Amino acid sequence: MKKEITGKVTIVGNNIDTDQIYPGCFLAITDEKEIGSHCLAGVDENIAPNFPKGGVIVAGTNFGCGSSREHAPIALLNMGASAVVADSFARIFFRNSINLGLPLIVCKGISKKVKDGQTLLIDLENGTITIKETNEKLCCDKLGDQAMKILEAGGIKPMMCARFRKSE
Repeated sequence: MKKEITGKVTIVGNNIDTDQIYPGCFLAITDEKEIGSHCLAGVDENIAPNFPKGGVIVAGTNFGCGSSREHAPIALLNMGASAVVADSFARIFFRNSINLGLPLIVCKGISKKVKDGQTLLIDLENGTITIKETNEKLCCDKLGDQAMKILEAGGIKPMMCARFRKSE
């Protein structure tokens, strides 16, 4: 995982729950590409088909509220999202996303600062985001050391597999 992420913004609103991120009617799908094609269908069915590879979702408050199922971050990853930046996240969604290798950044006020299609430069190590078009730099919550280790490994499962291989 890169410590710097660059991606085009797709904006969604406040209180986007896991059923809007990945609607329950698609839960039987197992093909990763198809899972990604339905991401955010509960918000707007046109987001996934038009989502730029490596794009960044920007949300308001309480992104990922609702169910604790992991399908929502899995769908975001398979849609091609490189990160999600929001004013705030539901706690279990935050943990599930980090564990699956999807960077989430809390950046209060970001939803009012950016527009669809702008480019964000995210510095995970320093906890800053720069809006490329305006060169405005925003200070965000830095991820903790353990979250960074999990992301660098590509998720908690790859991290633990590597740890077990070393101990053999």
